[in-house]
Amino acid sequence: MKKISSNLFSTSIIALLFMMNYSALKAQKEVQDFKLQNTDGRFISLSDYPKAKGFIIVFTCNHCPFAKLYPGRLNDLSKKYESLGVPLIAVSSTDTSIYEEDSYDKMIGKSREEHFVFPYLYDKFQTVAKNFKAEKTPHAFVIWKVKDKWMIKYSGAIDDNGASPALVQHHFVADAVDALLKGKAVKVNETKSLGCQIHFRN
Repeated sequence: MKKISSNLFSTSIIALLFMMNYSALKAQKEVQDFKLQNTDGRFISLSDYPKAKGFIIVFTCNHCPFAKLYPGRLNDLSKKYESLGVPLIAVSSTDTSIYEEDSYDKMIGKSREEHFVFPYLYDKFQTVAKNFKAEKTPHAFVIWKVKDKWMIKYSGAIDDNGASPALVQHHFVADAVDALLKGKAVKVNETKSLGCQIHFRN
């Protein structure tokens, strides 16, 4: 009886540890480099930043009300971390046949109006969003170079208060980057991204 109880206890502990580490395992997914057109006409890829330690990749768009809350904060993140070797890149992957506001021409206008200090790339065929498994706009990822591979270290919301920047208590993206720059593990490596669903064409 004691042996059975011991086995059940061990099995329960293993299951619990698996559940606790599931998000960490998921966050370690490798992603591939890509090349997409920026709003200035240039094509940009991760390999264009040979000295980058990592990247903040944010899937966003023009039309989504929730995404419209973040341009200023994206500029702030870009200004803070690019000089530290972690550039920010925004990507629009929404279906432009449904949302005309997300067309490439409108992206150019958005970039100028919001004074973006980071690339805003057009994922015309939605291949990059599928590679990252991006779900919403905005959906942020922190990726880090590990043995010449780009590994996802954080996935989810940018922070915990889209409506009121002054009331943000958890800066998920910034906290992840800060930890990685110090050589530490990311404590919160996955949260739920909030915003408009990215609709994928078949």
